[in-house]
Amino acid sequence: DRFGSAGRSTVIGPGINAWDLAVFKNFTLRESWQLQFRSEFFNAFNHPNWEMPGRDLGSGSFGVVNSAAEPRIIQFGLKLLF
Repeated sequence: DRFGSAGRSTVIGPGINAWDLAVFKNFTLRESWQLQFRSEFFNAFNHPNWEMPGRDLGSGSFGVVNSAAEPRIIQFGLKLLF
C-alpha cells in the first residue's frame, strides 16, 4: 500500500520466527525391510507470528493486528521401506 507520495510497499509488518524440525528413526525388520518412524514439528517453539496490521487509513482497524499465523503443528508418521 502507499501513503501519499511514499514508495511502494513501505509498510512493514512484524517479522516471522518459525522453526520447523523433524526427527526420524529407522528400524530394520528384515534384511531388506525397514520401518521408519517420523515426527515433524512445524513452528516447534510455538512463537506467535502476527499477520499484517490493518492498512486502510479510513478504517477503524488501521494499525491493528487481527490475526496470527498457524500455531504449532505436530505430525507423526510410519513408513515401510521395502
